[in-house]
Amino acid sequence: MAPVLRFAPSPTGRIHIGNGRTAILNWLYARKNGGKFVLRYDDTDVERSKVEFAEGIAVDLDWLGITPDRVEYQSKRFAAYDAAAERLKATGRLYPCYETADELERRRKRQLARHQPPVYDRAALKLSDAERKALEAEGRKPHWRFKLEHRIVEWTDLIRGPQHIDTTNLSDPVLVREDGTYLYTLPSVVDDIDFGITHVIRGEDHVVNTAVQIEIFEALAGTVPSFAHHSLLTGADGQGLSKRLGSLAIAALRDEGLEAMAVVSHAALLGTSDSIHPCIDYRELIDGCDLGKLSRAPARFDDNELRGLNARLLHMLPYEAVKTRLTRGDEAFWLAVRGNLTLFADVGAWWTIVAGDITPVIAGEDRDFIATAAQLLPPSPWSSETWKTWTEAVKAKTGRKGKALFMPLRLALTGLDHGPELALLLPLIGHDRAAARLTANP
Repeated sequence: MAPVLRFAPSPTGRIHIGNGRTAILNWLYARKNGGKFVLRYDDTDVERSKVEFAEGIAVDLDWLGITPDRVEYQSKRFAAYDAAAERLKATGRLYPCYETADELERRRKRQLARHQPPVYDRAALKLSDAERKALEAEGRKPHWRFKLEHRIVEWTDLIRGPQHIDTTNLSDPVLVREDGTYLYTLPSVVDDIDFGITHVIRGEDHVVNTAVQIEIFEALAGTVPSFAHHSLLTGADGQGLSKRLGSLAIAALRDEGLEAMAVVSHAALLGTSDSIHPCIDYRELIDGCDLGKLSRAPARFDDNELRGLNARLLHMLPYEAVKTRLTRGDEAFWLAVRGNLTLFADVGAWWTIVAGDITPVIAGEDRDFIATAAQLLPPSPWSSETWKTWTEAVKAKTGRKGKALFMPLRLALTGLDHGPELALLLPLIGHDRAAARLTANP
């Protein structure tokens, strides 16, 4: 059966490189195996969820090249969650609790002081009908907990291997708040059942939660999906990225001018047994997608590595991949300058070098040399062989060679001591501009 996967962001902000990586891994797995990819907005928190964030997430995913086969909103599915909650209540798996947050915190502190695990003691199950009615008469509204079976929950994780969690060591999770709103856990399970989700790829911070959700799947007679928990990202220093997620938002990386496929390549290959290298399109990443390649060790995200990868990607992009983005210049221009780009926007500066007004740099001791070089400029038309023909003539006339020959010419022609090969750049500059720069009097 073709797999069905999902990415489930909460539209309370924009996605960053960490959850962007999760989306990419899910999408790659779906495409590799002929499956479907569902984008599900976990927007049950109506106070914090914003339409503009959902729209922004859609823009971010589209920029990354991730196209969902189906889009769902949890805010439109409350009837399904209500029905599931009623089923669990009817079977005694969802039970009302009346403790306040302060009472639970005091209880937790007492347990810790006694060196006991801070696990909910199920005191609410011992309440009589009369006691519950008395609490409700006081104005208390219940929150609802899912009664765990207190057993060993086992599954074979597609990344971490065999896993087991003893739910005896866990508190019965709250699924419904006092105000009747749902926490993440129940809606997620209901959606996974209803949408036929077969595989869940997510961060390792959900491992314990998976044991709880497996019990809920089974309580609702749903098919338990296969789980794969990937490692979380850390910085190059090994520390978490939580304080930097704003600067690492997908939108921020896009606004910085990074290439989408550089971000995708980095995110998809990070923490795998494959080397991190630029991929021009998704095909290589789809073909190479294998959850078995993902390491359990923390995946270290390095800003400098991403930016270096971006430059390497630009250096290998063919003209066909960028021609609609170039506002000036043709294939010859692109092939000449791409090896000197860090960001695509840098092409503008190189177009100025080729066709704009620049200030030639001619040192006093080089004036006679440059004047001689100007006199030896070959006539048009120029080709990639013109640079060699010209410099050989200048070398023969002046006796200069090596850096003493080439650097003064580069400075006079471009105003810079670095840049693309002049064999490629010189024909783009052209005879008249080259002659004007060589004879300028800066």
